[in-house]
Amino acid sequence: MNRSQRAALALALGATTAVTVVLGSGAATAAPPKAQPFTFAVMGDIPYTPALLASFPNIAAQINADPAVQWVTHVGDIKSGSTVCSDEYFAQIKSDVDLFQDPFVYTPGDNEWTDCHRTNNGAYNPLERLDKVRAVFFPKPGVTLGQRPARVESQQEQGLPENVIWDRAGIQFSALHVVGSNNSLVPWTGATAANPQQVSEVLARTSGAIEQIHETFGEARDEKRRAVVLLLQADMFDPTFPATFNDVYGFQPIINGDSHLFVQDRPLAAGSSYLSLYGVSTPVPNLTRITTTGSTTATDYLRVTVTDDPVNVLSVTRVSYVS
Repeated sequence: MNRSQRAALALALGATTAVTVVLGSGAATAAPPKAQPFTFAVMGDIPYTPALLASFPNIAAQINADPAVQWVTHVGDIKSGSTVCSDEYFAQIKSDVDLFQDPFVYTPGDNEWTDCHRTNNGAYNPLERLDKVRAVFFPKPGVTLGQRPARVESQQEQGLPENVIWDRAGIQFSALHVVGSNNSLVPWTGATAANPQQVSEVLARTSGAIEQIHETFGEARDEKRRAVVLLLQADMFDPTFPATFNDVYGFQPIINGDSHLFVQDRPLAAGSSYLSLYGVSTPVPNLTRITTTGSTTATDYLRVTVTDDPVNVLSVTRVSYVS
């Protein structure tokens, strides 16, 4: 299976990125099982403001009260990129996450560790903040957060407890730690290039993500899953600015941010400029990217439901947050 074929099988729902892909022809040798009733919620880039932070427990209560939702995912950026990355803030968000009743999967964004070198973030060492994020939000590797935790496959043995795989309703899910800021290769404050420790972290994390993508599609193929959902923070197809290779080369090994706008499109279809940007030789028409709203304009979460439709496997509905 070549790289473009792998991409064609994916569905990624990310914080500012969510990409959706239905399994292409030839992916399974027998008819997949009929869809089971299953709906999950996706949010990202929240809370960014004091008002959203104050209302986050209300949002948890809102999603808890949604009878359709059985699983919750947060695709990164639990704070803005211009606020302090403090232990106290992480503890507050963790206490709010603990209010969610359903299994809760969180994949980190760049704002909570990658960008913490910024003076207005507290001038932290980002790698130290990454260690703290893992300690606070992944205390039991292989188990989700939430009041009714569920088992997941974790890359804990590789030091990546945040990378997890699970399956529900004939869908293969995979949460991957891939962040904005060029996948954490943007130089830290005062530097002109990424330092050796920074590069080493990126290489190890990217290697883990690629390995998990292969495993995810392998399980999907072997178990005849109907689709794959990849959840990650980085938006590799950001519609808000014309990217150059220097902006996104950190994503090229993964090929798929952080754009904060709701978008649903097919970024690797024929004629897309991203094909040449990422060096993809064959168009991938059945890859759908969906990004959630976020930042100071976070207005809704996504309610995603598995359907019986053999083509449009997932139905996406935007649900406005309570105030």
